Amino acid sequence: MSSTPSRFAIALATTLLGATLSMSSALAANKPQAFTGRVSDAMCGANHMMGGDAAECTRACIRKGSKYALVVGDKVYALDTSDKTSLDQLDKLADKQAKVTGEANGDTIAVLSVAAAK
Repeated sequence: MSSTPSRFAIALATTLLGATLSMSSALAANKPQAFTGRVSDAMCGANHMMGGDAAECTRACIRKGSKYALVVGDKVYALDTSDKTSLDQLDKLADKQAKVTGEANGDTIAVLSVAAAK
């Protein structure tokens, strides 16, 4: 009968360890990261549809309601921000390299800051 309490203690310790590890990885997933890529818009992504200047195409799409995007290699991230400073910086960096710091969730980055890439 003395083995029942020790089995319970082992099961409880295993459950707590598993929960702690799960929480640690979940918290690490939301850690801010830096992404460097070319500023575009979510509608066009890597390939602009309007003829002419890609920066002007980006700005036109933004005026029509598209979100800014960051093209990193083959991946296109929609940039989620309503911060006026970040939006102004993205406008200045249209079709240029930028460093965006934020929290990625799938194909979207919740923007914390934007700067020109060095």
